[in-house]
Amino acid sequence: MLSNELSNIELLKEIAELLNEETEMEKMLQGALQKLLDGTLFETGWIFFIDEKGKQQLIAHENLPNALKQDDCIHLQKDSCWCVSRFQKGELKKASNIIECKRIVNARKMSNEDSGGITHHATVPLQSGQESFGLLNVATPNTIRFSDGELALLESVAFQIGSAIKRILLTRQEQQVALVQERNRLARDLHDSVNQLLFSVTLTARGGIEMTEQPDIKDTFKEIQYLTQEALTEMRALIWQLRPKGLESGIIEGLKGYGDILGLTMTVKVKGVVNLPAIIEETLFRIAQEALNNIRKHSGVLIAELYLTVTSTDVLLVVKDEGCGFHMKEPNKLRSIGLQSMKDRASFVGGTVDWVTGCEKGTEILVRLPY
Repeated sequence: MLSNELSNIELLKEIAELLNEETEMEKMLQGALQKLLDGTLFETGWIFFIDEKGKQQLIAHENLPNALKQDDCIHLQKDSCWCVSRFQKGELKKASNIIECKRIVNARKMSNEDSGGITHHATVPLQSGQESFGLLNVATPNTIRFSDGELALLESVAFQIGSAIKRILLTRQEQQVALVQERNRLARDLHDSVNQLLFSVTLTARGGIEMTEQPDIKDTFKEIQYLTQEALTEMRALIWQLRPKGLESGIIEGLKGYGDILGLTMTVKVKGVVNLPAIIEETLFRIAQEALNNIRKHSGVLIAELYLTVTSTDVLLVVKDEGCGFHMKEPNKLRSIGLQSMKDRASFVGGTVDWVTGCEKGTEILVRLPY
């Protein structure tokens, strides 16, 4: 018994060291799960994140039998199950044996693959204080019940993982605050220096136009004034991107304000209640900004249409213009850094960006982000 206790202490120490070292969420969870399985009689495991709306994300798994791995672990993620239901109701507080898992039963029935003797599993919530993040499930072939000691160990590991998850989330929040502060500082610097210089050049060029009667010199000053005014508009748009005024009133007002800065006439139609997580709102806003920039710079028109639809699981945005459009000779090669930036931003939060366009046929940017 003493030897087993010492073994468990060593395992918890190894897992704690890994959790303290890792800063990337999925890598951390995968590593902790692997160490748990390597140091115990548990042979397979998987971790769900479950948000406040009940949306599940299978974020890590290790050593799953083929029946459970089939089609990107689809059988582990569809239909209801006891542990998820209890978790969502706030009734799952400690490690528990699952008498019968509906998802495992369905996987064994519907899959021709080997289930590896997995029929039951144990489950434990991942928590930190009063905050719950998801579930850690483990299983062993031909095992229908785990001992109190095994469940106690599972709870200890889950407590460590929950604390590590909270640490990473807090670190991300701090990084986000630091990023916003740096954007604000840069926006202030640009406004106080470059923006003011450009404005001064505009006034100087205007004065030059009025002071000379020579056509060539007057035309030169007019060209300087035009180019400086364009640069001033670009600078104001850049400052807006760094520190968008109006976004505190919602993404729609923020985008309308940005459209005004660019000199665009915008039609905006909204369907559904716009109440989005901060990271989704920020991503959507930045993608829409890039789309509006492209309209002003490349479309040949100054009219844009925005359609925003919010469902229970996704937010859909369409940014449309009736301009010149463009033709992509190589479908897999993006036309600009701007388009690649849109795709990268959407991909970071699990979303997609597509477009429909053609020469003289206008352009539609189609954005879908889950939340």
